[in-house]
Amino acid sequence: MSNPQPLEEEAYDMSGARLALTLCVTKAREGSEADLDALERMFQQLGFESTMKRDPTAQQFQEELDKFQQAMDARDDFISCAFVVLMAHGLEGRLKGEDGEMVELEDLFKVLNNKNCRALRAKPKVYIVQACRGEQRDPGETVSGDDIVMITKDNPQTIPTYTDILHVYSTVEGYIAYRHDKEGSCFIQTLVDVFTERKGPILELLTEVTRRMAEAELVQEGKPRKVNPEIQSTLRKRLYLQ
Repeated sequence: MSNPQPLEEEAYDMSGARLALTLCVTKAREGSEADLDALERMFQQLGFESTMKRDPTAQQFQEELDKFQQAMDARDDFISCAFVVLMAHGLEGRLKGEDGEMVELEDLFKVLNNKNCRALRAKPKVYIVQACRGEQRDPGETVSGDDIVMITKDNPQTIPTYTDILHVYSTVEGYIAYRHDKEGSCFIQTLVDVFTERKGPILELLTEVTRRMAEAELVQEGKPRKVNPEIQSTLRKRLYLQ
């Protein structure tokens, strides 16, 4: 039996500008300011140019993201990556703006894909979503101990529309996300701690975030709850922030 070949480690070029946009509904979301403070600290440490907008309406979620994309495409310098943090009340696939109207996450995700944002073509785009994805609560579980033909070319000149994207949700589909009225959300606070304290490729850092959150015991309405993030990745290379 032949020995498996080790993976060749190719990393994204992070020598250029790093941009971050945070859109956060703070109204009726106690603890949001603590999350914004933590994110500002993280982006500063990781060398991001950070923009934060509080209390966008549903329409402004879309407009601010469109402006972010247009500003990047208008720049002459090299851009390495972009982070977009979206914080609001939500349901699966949708966020609630400050005006109570809903915006589709898919519409927000499309703005920076390889087709619509030239500056980020083949560059990593990270969306962090702190919002409920439904009404379900997780009490936790006790743990003991037709053929598809792939055609490859050596030097492809095109790239799929939806590669190089990382979606990080504060909770799995259908479930509630938790937030403390003073200390902020378990998800954002844990993510900032890991991203500022640890080094490694982002997917390994996110595994550590998930591990910490899975171990944490939250008490809500007097009952213990568990919550864990969900990560969806189409990254083609390793992404190092430190």
